[in-house]
Amino acid sequence: MDKVLIANRGEIALRILRACKELGIKTVAVHSTADRNLKHVLLADESICIGNASATESYLNIPRIIAAAEVTNSIAIHPGYGFLAENADFADAVEKSGFIFIGPTADTINLMGDKVSAINAMKKAGVPCVPGSDGPLTDDTERNKTIAKRIGYPIIVKAAGGGGGRGMRVVRSEAELIKAIETTKAEAGAAFGNDVVYMEKFLENPRHVEFQVLADGQGNAIHLGERDCSMQRRHQKVVEEAPAPGISEQMRNKIGDRCRKACLEIGYRGAGTFEFLYENGEFYFIEMNTRIQVEHPVSEMITGVDLVKEQLRIAAGQPLSIDQSQIQIRGHAIECRINAEDPNTFIPSPGKIEMFHSPGGLGVRWDSHIYAGYSVPPYYDSMIGKLITYGESRDEAIARMRHALDELVIDGIKTNVPLQQRIMADENFYAGGTNIHYLEKKLGLN
Repeated sequence: MDKVLIANRGEIALRILRACKELGIKTVAVHSTADRNLKHVLLADESICIGNASATESYLNIPRIIAAAEVTNSIAIHPGYGFLAENADFADAVEKSGFIFIGPTADTINLMGDKVSAINAMKKAGVPCVPGSDGPLTDDTERNKTIAKRIGYPIIVKAAGGGGGRGMRVVRSEAELIKAIETTKAEAGAAFGNDVVYMEKFLENPRHVEFQVLADGQGNAIHLGERDCSMQRRHQKVVEEAPAPGISEQMRNKIGDRCRKACLEIGYRGAGTFEFLYENGEFYFIEMNTRIQVEHPVSEMITGVDLVKEQLRIAAGQPLSIDQSQIQIRGHAIECRINAEDPNTFIPSPGKIEMFHSPGGLGVRWDSHIYAGYSVPPYYDSMIGKLITYGESRDEAIARMRHALDELVIDGIKTNVPLQQRIMADENFYAGGTNIHYLEKKLGLN
């Protein structure tokens, strides 16, 4: 595999390019008209414009990406995260066009992309799941009421094809149930083209804990421990850390081993993440992300494993370069997502970066594509970088993050750095174990 087309933009595109360069793989950067001056575009061996600024005309345009791979004689395509990363049609088109898709098969993406089939697959593999309807809800009102009563209120109605916090509705009594199901079905059909919904127990104050896995599709799979991603706003992660506070090594090994075995059961290939809600000492599977995650650096920092390099090796047909016995969890890592947005209103703040200075020092990592003079476009996600710190202890990682946030200079646009500084100074975050609702309550958003 000597040439990879990077079908993404921003920091993840630069992250993939760096891994390719270290492995001696040539790179092709595709970009929209708004992204001619992206860092990875300037550094790639080749670059090609695939459309106008709108994502639908560029990064979401499958025929144009395939055509770009053809004219540049690329061997493989890396989707990164977001955009087409979990689009089974894209994975299928890539493979049918004669290229290697750096990720799982289209069938696996479909299996895990539908929440109902994903939960059934996990139950079969012995992964703990939230008590629920065990399949799609029908139009049988009495049946739906019986299921809800068995689960116990409050329950949550979810779209099978949903994601990103959309297509879900909490129901606290039988009187609300039928209308909630009908409304969620209508919304799901309009938003996802799939009106199938299901029902689960609604956990009141859970944490979000997820497990990183790697599998080569050749009978080998490993887990790299867990991450806590509970610091969220409107279902969007703001801070992530690894390992998760308060999770014992025994529990980590128990759940991690089940995730690893589930990968083997479904024939998984590539990097993936099992997401769980964690409450009262119990894990409940909610979904699997069949791609590299935004927060993958914290797992890399505590294990020393380069996840993107492993993705590339797996796609090239090589077995995993490490086995489970070689994975050692050491120290603690924290990631703060840095967004171009107002820290109080969260309104995006595109524009030109007049002055920029990245933090440094032992245990500090800055993953970003920005530079002084770069103009942040208004067309895409507002995340412009990820600040990661590592320490021998959680206290040390937090202390380094506080200093690193103070050192970071991004002038000319607004960023959420002040919000991240507030979080790092928060006594409850410092204590560890805050739930997924904590940040919104702190900010007065619920």
